[in-house]
This record gives sequence, structure tokens and C-alpha cells, in this order.
Amino acid sequence: MNAGIGWLLIAGLLAAGDFDVKSPEFKKVLGPEAKLVKLAGGMFFTEGPVWVAKGEYLLFSDIPMDEVKRWSKADGLSVWLKPSHNANGHTLDRQGRLMSCEHGARRVTRMTLDEKRTTEVLADKYQGKRFNAPNDVVVKSDGTIWFTDPGYGLDLKKAELPKRYVFCLNPDSGDLRPVVDDFNRPNGLCFSPDEKRLYVADSGNPKPRHVRVFDVTPDNKLTNSRVLAELPKGVPDGMRMDTDERLYVTGGEGVYVYDRTGKLLGTILMEEVPANCTFGGEGRHTLFITARKSLYAVKLAATGAQQP
Repeated sequence: MNAGIGWLLIAGLLAAGDFDVKSPEFKKVLGPEAKLVKLAGGMFFTEGPVWVAKGEYLLFSDIPMDEVKRWSKADGLSVWLKPSHNANGHTLDRQGRLMSCEHGARRVTRMTLDEKRTTEVLADKYQGKRFNAPNDVVVKSDGTIWFTDPGYGLDLKKAELPKRYVFCLNPDSGDLRPVVDDFNRPNGLCFSPDEKRLYVADSGNPKPRHVRVFDVTPDNKLTNSRVLAELPKGVPDGMRMDTDERLYVTGGEGVYVYDRTGKLLGTILMEEVPANCTFGGEGRHTLFITARKSLYAVKLAATGAQQP
């Protein structure tokens, strides 16, 4: 079969199902058996998925229910933590502790995943003023914690901070500083695999609704801001990267997948609007997606970049 005709047939089959293919490169992401699967439903607003490889389970937030849910292939869905202080975004640090952005308490916490679940408040104020409502969080290999503070869930008349910052926190020294202060609504964020670039979503109202990328200096400052991508529909929310620095952004139609230059390769189409995503499962080939009332997964050929 002619290679070009063969690709057109494959693209047609994929686009007719769970995927909208914009570029032949998208087949490197999907693989031959990719299919979107609904794992659980009946929730209220899901967010902040994080894969715990040691126990082979997923944790994620149901914000209005004030819960952190747990899902595993072996045990299905259960409530793992309640109350959660309306936690939103989560990640793990290099010691396997759970980092959480708590909307309700307007703070960033760190919790052990053992039976004690020992919790520390890492930060709740900047220069004596309470955060708006921390939203999403990532941890760099040097231990610094980076998080966004857009103010979702907060009556902005009650906001104490004059701007909606992206922060960098050194948990050892307690040093907290803004690294960006010109976002409308800084939302999801992630590092490139080599940590030389930071990607940040701006889900502004009414605009901007794009993803920006920054160069990260050795002393953890951000330079060379540029817009990587404008979403075709909806606002950018949660984001993750694979090992080839392709960016997975949740938005109006599903999960948009971009290459490093900002070229849209394709979309994982969804009936529910997704809020966030993370890689996990065996080999980090499964993309877990939190979407309004449900949890979804799709097994890909690509490999998630995040650690641990």
C-alpha cells in the first residue's frame, strides 16, 4: 500500500473516533491501540490528578465535595481524604510526598502518604497577605515548589494580593517569591523534561486564553516570555509533557497536543470538558484525565516526562 494512502486511512479511522488528527506526527503519540476509556463517573468537579507509582493508584480532587478521591485498577474508586479544604492541583515531590493547592484554605501543603498522613503548611501568605486561591503545582528536581495563584473560588473583592502571581517556594529556607506577575489567570503549569523551560496556562476572562513558555535560568528566574499556543476552543487549564516535549493541554474540546514549536498535532476528543491530566500507569504511557464529573484514561505510545 502507498505510504501516503495508508496514513490517510489511519488518520481517517482515528479522527472518526476519539481523536482529531491534525498532523501525521500525532500517530507517534497515539499508537495503534489508543482508545479513550471512562474509568469512573458521578462526581461533581474533578481536578488535580497525580499518579502514585509506588502503590499503583491515582489521586485526584473532587473540589465541590471537599474530597480527594483514589482510583486503582484493582480497587476502583474510593474517597481517600475528606475534608480536603477544596484541594485542586496536586503533584509529588522527590520524596513521594503529596503537594496540594487548597482552594478553601488558600494555602499550599505537603502530606506524607503513609497511614499518618502528616501534613505541613508550606505557605499561605506572601508579604503578610493571604494567597488568592492556589491552583496548580509542580516540583523541580532541586526541590523548589512552583505554583499558580489565580483566585478561582475566591470572591476577588476579598483578594489581599494585588496581582495573580506564579510563585517559586524553597521549602527548606522558606524563601517565597513571584517569578511572574503579569498573568490574568495563571492556571496549569509544567516543566520541560530538562527543566530549562516552564509552560504556564493563562485562562483569562475574557482573554488571554493561551499557553506561554519561559526559559528558566540556573538561579530559578524566568526569562524570554513568549506565547506558545492559542487554544482553538475554551481556556487552557491543566498541562503535562511527554519525554519528547510534546505538551498536553486540557481545553474546550478535550486534550490538545502541541509540539515544542506550538504546532497543534491533534486532539483527544471528549464529551465532557476536561480540567487536568497526568501520566501514569505502567511505563507512564497512560494519560489520566479529570473531566467535570468523570475520570478518563487513554493509553498512548508516548511516555510521560514527570518525575517521580
